[in-house]
Amino acid sequence: MAEPRSCPYFHRTVEKRDGSSLLIKQCTSGDVGCVVWDAAIVISKYLETDCFYRNGEHIFLNKSVVEIGSGTGIVGIMAATLGANVTVTDLEELQDLLTRNIEENKHLITGSIEAKSLEPLIETLKELVGPETCIICCYEERTMGKNPQIQEAFFEILKLHFDVEKIPIEKHDEEYRSEDIHIFHMWKR
Repeated sequence: MAEPRSCPYFHRTVEKRDGSSLLIKQCTSGDVGCVVWDAAIVISKYLETDCFYRNGEHIFLNKSVVEIGSGTGIVGIMAATLGANVTVTDLEELQDLLTRNIEENKHLITGSIEAKSLEPLIETLKELVGPETCIICCYEERTMGKNPQIQEAFFEILKLHFDVEKIPIEKHDEEYRSEDIHIFHMWKR
């Protein structure tokens, strides 16, 4: 489980294309949701790529975005700085960290953002999406222990309910990409 709410923090700074920077608090100890993962930076920077702009406006402008398994909230915060109305979600014990990071970056937010606790993942996805909803999923491939089997089982179950398209690495941000970090677009069947 995550570290208690009183954990000491350190910061991760992520520069945006417009020159401003997101400042994200991370816990010095705790579980996976307490730190900024490379996959979160990769998808955050992907959201700033040209493929998300139409006629000079970001396609998230005034759109609803839900980030599930938000951890520190960096992806949802990035989306909110691009004009989206965002709900970031994670376990109850991470709500304080999410709220702190939203507050830390509120001066950059042009949309809106709120933190909520939602579980379990696939059932939540099924409940939240509509016929025109595109889910953007990003994860870092894990090769240790049972992680490969867990990932495989997760995607097998996911594909029962969603059409899944893998985004080629060439479409990721030029600087923030890695062969072991994957981005998918998904639509409910």
